[in-house]
Amino acid sequence: MNRTLHRTQAAALACLAFASAAVQADDDLASYSLTVTPRLLSDVRNRSISDSLNRPGAKVTLELAHESGLIGLAEFGTVSKKQFLDGDGANVLLAGGYRFGDPDAWHFGVGLAGEFFPGAHFKAPSRIDPETGAPDDYRSTNYNSQFAVLEIGYGALQGRILKVLSENYRGANTAGVCGAQLQFNADPTKGLECYAKGDHDSRGSLLYDLDYRYELTPRTSLKLHAGYQQIRNFSEANFSDYGVGLVHRHWGFDFGLDYVSPHTRARELYIAEDGDHQRATDEARWVLSVARPF
Repeated sequence: MNRTLHRTQAAALACLAFASAAVQADDDLASYSLTVTPRLLSDVRNRSISDSLNRPGAKVTLELAHESGLIGLAEFGTVSKKQFLDGDGANVLLAGGYRFGDPDAWHFGVGLAGEFFPGAHFKAPSRIDPETGAPDDYRSTNYNSQFAVLEIGYGALQGRILKVLSENYRGANTAGVCGAQLQFNADPTKGLECYAKGDHDSRGSLLYDLDYRYELTPRTSLKLHAGYQQIRNFSEANFSDYGVGLVHRHWGFDFGLDYVSPHTRARELYIAEDGDHQRATDEARWVLSVARPF
């Protein structure tokens, strides 16, 4: 079985329904704003897990904000074909939402989002034959996910809850989770125990994020992040992640340095096959980035 399970989200989903402040109405100003931001990264991380097999990648984000509070977002990025199998090496995030309240005090938002990995899918067994003990009933699963989002914030402090609406969250089902444990764990017991629970999906999983941004100088900001994901039917896939970073604006560019640290429970869910090697994607790491908003 050529399969590995990966977790997401959130650098992009962090701005999902609330990417920018709404434009103030004025006769001399447009009623909306459009921001296009290309970004280069030394490692593409979502929920502190690498989507690029610990290698560099790129993203382009388009954010549309209307004075009414409506927000739209589209993001296109690169991912590893060795993690998102048989795909085009691309990730597409589409989101929309509504924000209201005072940006300097209490503010709220609701939104919907879809994350897509064109062409990417894997095949893995969804059960173990009770008579032969061999993997059985191979199924094809894609990595696409859809979410409902609720955000509550006060000033620079932002809290966010994402609920998985799709059948699976990034391929997290019995075939994906149990199959990865059976494939990458030297002890097959965990994988067999997982299969013994029956055939399940991960609809209804919850992702939590708490972010704070503090302006150190007019050009430099400190970023703090804490997150947790609770995967329905697969507690072994639950984990927390933390991050701290700096972003500095110079010559119109945003230069970022972040330290991200995931704390996973079952490392075999975050292993990818890279030729003859197996590479972990859940190691703590410094991530460099440079972005240019237009």
